Amino acid sequence: MNNDISTFDKMPVPKAVLKNAIPAMVSMIMVLIYNISDTFFISLTRDPLQIAAVSIATPVFLLSMAIGTLFGVGGMSVISRAFGEGKSEYAKKVSSFCFWACVGVGVVLMAVVWLFMDQILVIIGASTDTMELARSYLVIVTAGAPFVVVANCFSNIVRAEGFATKAMMGMLIGNLLNVILDPIFILALDMGVAGAAIATVIGNVVGTLYYLFHFLRKKSSLSISPKNFKMSDRICSGVLAIGLPASLNSMLMCISDVLLNGQMTQYGDLPIAAVGVARKIMMVVGMVQIGLGQGIQPLLGYSYGAGNRERFQKLLRFSLVFSTILSVVITAACYIWTDQLVGIFLEDAAAFNYSVTFARILLTSGLVFGVLFVLTNALQATGAAISSLILSISRQGIVFIPMLYILGAVFGMNGLVAAQPAADIISFALAVILYLLISRKAFSGKAFEKNNDMGTEDSPVGDIV
Repeated sequence: MNNDISTFDKMPVPKAVLKNAIPAMVSMIMVLIYNISDTFFISLTRDPLQIAAVSIATPVFLLSMAIGTLFGVGGMSVISRAFGEGKSEYAKKVSSFCFWACVGVGVVLMAVVWLFMDQILVIIGASTDTMELARSYLVIVTAGAPFVVVANCFSNIVRAEGFATKAMMGMLIGNLLNVILDPIFILALDMGVAGAAIATVIGNVVGTLYYLFHFLRKKSSLSISPKNFKMSDRICSGVLAIGLPASLNSMLMCISDVLLNGQMTQYGDLPIAAVGVARKIMMVVGMVQIGLGQGIQPLLGYSYGAGNRERFQKLLRFSLVFSTILSVVITAACYIWTDQLVGIFLEDAAAFNYSVTFARILLTSGLVFGVLFVLTNALQATGAAISSLILSISRQGIVFIPMLYILGAVFGMNGLVAAQPAADIISFALAVILYLLISRKAFSGKAFEKNNDMGTEDSPVGDIV
């Protein structure tokens, strides 16, 4: 078997967590850097309207990343459990399904955005001043939607077979290229937001090609061959059962951004630019913790599939402690240096003041991010589809949306921004409760027997609900 799963069942727990989590965290940091890169280099144009345009258009771009997360996290969960059970042929079919589904859905997304561009721009909150800037960004960036979807998917799929460093390198190469190209296209060629979009597309194309080369070299025990493509045997349903809740959080994040920007329009374009920068600062905390959660999920999934309860619990305990320490350190650093971080992007005094205030409001939930994302990934690793779904629709949906309108009505602009940390804290409490309930039956009774009574090589990987 051409993979590296010795990490999953033999390596000491702290070393295994760090070996898998650090590359995933670096990948997420690079995603953050290239997101910040666009805003930073556009800020050098000294045009806050261009910053506002990118902030407005970002939710549509995040949608393509969310689709990649759907197939990537769902596929990673099913594949890691399949490897734990010795179902290598089943894992091949899952990876092939994920690849071709990403290509197809990416093409459809590109066509839909191009066909309904005018309507989409109105929905996402583009004003008369930002309409054409946002359009120029979206037309280009959605041309690369299939590559964005595949790259984000396979950064997870490759990790599922133990190649954490290779998974990191695909993201690292693509995102680093984007950062290098940003100043060339945005400033040297004076292309502004269009240049940022071109750099983003090129970076994702190169990242996708890296993953394709990994499979073409036949160094993987997985497959992207059409002959292994299969939707039956609960391949499609198994991936979607976990992938949909995971991606729903990102999709709802797009919707929440649209709703937030829509509510912010009543205060003008500068607050929209300011909240866009503030959210980038909050991403410093969030992306690191998301990377940690994604890094440990294959370890947890493999232990669950192999029926190794003791190792599963040791992995989880170490990860919770590690994530809590990271949350405290990174949140404190961002809070202390908020002025300096905002000053990198904004010179306009009013926009700067707005953004500092907004960033410090968002950071109030930074301390709970670590536990929230570790427990969410633990639930996904055991196939707890319904619990994952509940968490996803809570954080960015059924909790966030009411909070947005209630706090916005009471506290104005600051209340609109405070809706997100309020939703995060409530979701954190919910994650703890759900995990305590699910963990009692995860390795015992009918749920565990169902997961490990596979029968044949092609039989589906079971789910705990």
